[in-house]
Formats: sequence, C-alpha cells, structure tokens
Amino acid sequence: MSVKIRLTRIGRHKDPFYRIVAADSRYARDGRYIEQIGTYDPELGQEKAAIDEELAIKWLKQGATPSDSVRAIFTAHGIMAKYTESKGKK
Repeated sequence: MSVKIRLTRIGRHKDPFYRIVAADSRYARDGRYIEQIGTYDPELGQEKAAIDEELAIKWLKQGATPSDSVRAIFTAHGIMAKYTESKGKK
C-alpha cells in the first residue's frame, strides 16, 4: 500500500476548500482516506493552512509521499525542515 499525503476538495462550486489527508494512492481524490492532517483555504494562502505538525511528521516518517502542493504547504510551515532534521539525527 502506497500512502500519499494530498489534498481532497470539499468546497462548493467556484469556492475551493481542501483537507490535507493521508490516503492510499489507489483511492479516489475525494474518496476514502486514512487520516486527516489539516485544512487549506487557497483564498487565505499557504501560511494560513491549519496543520497538525505531529501527524504530518508521523506520516512522513512512516514513508508517506506528499504531493507537490502539500510539499509546498509543508515547506511554508517548516514541517519539511523539521522532518529532514529529525531524519538526520538517527
């Protein structure tokens, strides 16, 4: 099972809002997911995304691959830097 950290759309027509979730790569974009990590509103920008850092780092340590957009959000919040730092300590 390949786990990806990606966005699922829950907003209405022409008003997007996204959940950041860990999901099996075989599941549909807006389908089933394993765990919700946070939320992202593109109108507010990447810096205003609400993310549970502990969950995000936990999934990254377990081998989940973030999508390009999620990687950019994590980088803006410093989560990718914390993950690579914790990875180097081992």
